[in-house]
Amino acid sequence: MVSRNGLNNRNSEIKISKILGFVFGFYIILSFLAPLMMEEGTVPELSGRANAIDYANEESWGNLEHGEDSKIGHDQSKHGGNFAWLDLNPIWAFTYLIGDINCHQKHERSWEINDNQMPICTRDIGILFGIVLGCLVFRIRGFNRWTIRDTFLTIIPDSKLAMVYKNDARMTSMFLLIILSILPIGIDGFAQILTTYESTNLKRVITGIIAGFCLGWLICSMLAAKPDHFDNSERVILPLGSLLKIK
Repeated sequence: MVSRNGLNNRNSEIKISKILGFVFGFYIILSFLAPLMMEEGTVPELSGRANAIDYANEESWGNLEHGEDSKIGHDQSKHGGNFAWLDLNPIWAFTYLIGDINCHQKHERSWEINDNQMPICTRDIGILFGIVLGCLVFRIRGFNRWTIRDTFLTIIPDSKLAMVYKNDARMTSMFLLIILSILPIGIDGFAQILTTYESTNLKRVITGIIAGFCLGWLICSMLAAKPDHFDNSERVILPLGSLLKIK
C-alpha cells in the first residue's frame, strides 16, 4: 500500500525516531534514578559552567572557591562540600559526566531527589523530555519526503498545508516553526540576563519542552529525509499534487 509520501512503508522513519527517543529517554531515566539510588546527601549544591567539566575530581574547577557573589560558580565549601563524579560507580559517573559537560548545574535551577542534586537543571530536563515527545510524534506521523523541509512538515496534516505548498512557503514555514519553538525559552532566558526578572523551575521545564519538541522533530526529519528511497524526485507525493523537481 502506497503511503502519503509515495513509498510502500515507513520503516526507516519508525526506526530513526525509536532509536533517538530511546537514547534521550534513557538518559532522562538515569537523571532521576542516579540521585534516587545513591546514598542520601552524596551530591551537594552545585554551580558550574555550561560546556565545561567542573566536577570530575576534588581539584576540579567547580570545587574551588569562586566567591558567593560570583557570576559563575560559588564557594563550594559553603554548599555541602566537594563533589567528584569520578568517585561514583560507572553508571552514575556517566550520568553526572553528561550533566557536567552540557549543563551549568546551578543548584537554584535544579531539583533535588533524596537530598542529591540532579545531574541536569530543570530547563534541560524539559528539553530532553520535549525531544522524546518530538521523536514519538514523528514516529507516528512523520514521512520521508526527500527534502528535510518536506519531511519536517509531514507531521502536519496535508489538508493544513495547502497554502504552504500553493505559495511554495515550505522553507519559510519550517524556519518559522523552529523560531516560534525557541522564542519562549529565549525570552525567558534573556529576560533573566538583561533584567531583574527571575524565572521559575516550572517555566523552565515548560519552555524547555516546547524547544525540545521541535528539536526532536527536526533531528528526526534530518535523518529520515532520504532521497535514495525514491526512484526519482517526481515519485514523491506532496500536498496539492505538487511535484518536487530538483534543479
